[in-house]
Amino acid sequence: MWHILIIAGAIGCAIGAIVARRLLVSALWLAGTSALVALEIYLLGAPEIAVIELSVGAGLVTVLFVFAISIAGEEDLNTHSIFPLPAAWGLVALSLVLLAILVLPRAGLQVPIPGIEQFSTMLWDKRGLDVLLQIIIIFTGVLGVLGILAESRRTAHVESAKKLQEVREEVQV
Repeated sequence: MWHILIIAGAIGCAIGAIVARRLLVSALWLAGTSALVALEIYLLGAPEIAVIELSVGAGLVTVLFVFAISIAGEEDLNTHSIFPLPAAWGLVALSLVLLAILVLPRAGLQVPIPGIEQFSTMLWDKRGLDVLLQIIIIFTGVLGVLGILAESRRTAHVESAKKLQEVREEVQV
């Protein structure tokens, strides 16, 4: 039952990412999709992959998207897709059918897998160095984004101060 709810939530978040009108909102929906996929991967018995998906998919990729959106801006593009809408929905339906075929028969099985440890044990005892390095990478990325944004703001501030000085000089003349 949990598997179906998690998959439905991930599909809902993915659809939210596709239909969102703003890029930032779309990036947040995509992070939610990645987080739910990581939870499903963990429940299916692959905690190492789940940790990587969560930290990279929901963490680092979201930071990079927000950075790219802040630099490029959110301009409306009036372009049309070259892929027909019915074909796109057909591929979505086919993906859902294949996902149901692959996941639903296994969802009812509650077979304990030997060697699977608690998430916290796996995360901090066995993969602690990896997690700390990923945290450092994400933190460095955030600081880099803030540094770039601060530099562009400082440049804009210096330019506006020069323009203000020119206006003052013209007024005095």
